[in-house]
Amino acid sequence: MRAVTAMMRRAAVRTYVTEFSKQDISLYQDFNEAQLRHYYEPERGVFIAESGKVISRALDAGMEPLSFLIAKERLAEAEEMFLSAHDHDVPVYVSPEKDLRGITGYNLTGGMLCAMRRPILPEVQTVCAHASRIAVIVDVVNPTNIGAVIRSAAALGIEAVLLSFSCSDPLERRALRVSMGTAFQIPWTYIDKAADINDTLHELGFKTVAMALADDAISLASNSLKETDKLAIMIGNEGNGLPTDVIERADHKVIIPMYNGVDSLNAAAASAVAFWELRKDTTE
Repeated sequence: MRAVTAMMRRAAVRTYVTEFSKQDISLYQDFNEAQLRHYYEPERGVFIAESGKVISRALDAGMEPLSFLIAKERLAEAEEMFLSAHDHDVPVYVSPEKDLRGITGYNLTGGMLCAMRRPILPEVQTVCAHASRIAVIVDVVNPTNIGAVIRSAAALGIEAVLLSFSCSDPLERRALRVSMGTAFQIPWTYIDKAADINDTLHELGFKTVAMALADDAISLASNSLKETDKLAIMIGNEGNGLPTDVIERADHKVIIPMYNGVDSLNAAAASAVAFWELRKDTTE
């Protein structure tokens, strides 16, 4: 039997469920990230947003919640952060914080989860239509790095993000947590698997910048780069960098000057440095 209470929030009825079955919380307990992604196949799938900040940004961006799972001790905080501001009539499952790890199998950040339907992603042309600086993430497989790159992009003047299909999912729980939900604040989508990355970007009017340890790479501090009208900054795999063919076909190969014999930064740190240095000058 469920223990249920309802509270009025504007026009909607919020349903709080304090006793629930395994089936009720199946999305949080029975599926890994890949399975959730295809849960509604052939529809859009599901992702799990974790922490109040991420959930708030997702809801503010129009994401569709399916249910919430919130620690009892955090319920007032959740009400203040996002529940009272949104009228979605979906169940809010409430459990003592000490029991949440047993339910989910992992330690929660902030004691709040929300299962949400995945959005329909826009076309590449739509994402890049009005952008002068975009990030292109290729073969970055660590969700922490994906989250960090997207957070830096949103913070440092990048207007859109494109990813290869081999990248970790930006809506993966850990990636979202690291990005602090900024994946809902900057437009992003995937590049066609069959497309040549440089060709696609050139057709959209971008000059391509390959971040690479190449002998003929120019310094990131080059003024000619910053003065370019439309730049696509390409970041590669954590261990191997960008594929050779992507580097060779890029308009510019760029390296970050290093000191003390260090040859490179990781993908997350390198992207932040590049985004800041190559941002569009808006001071005029």
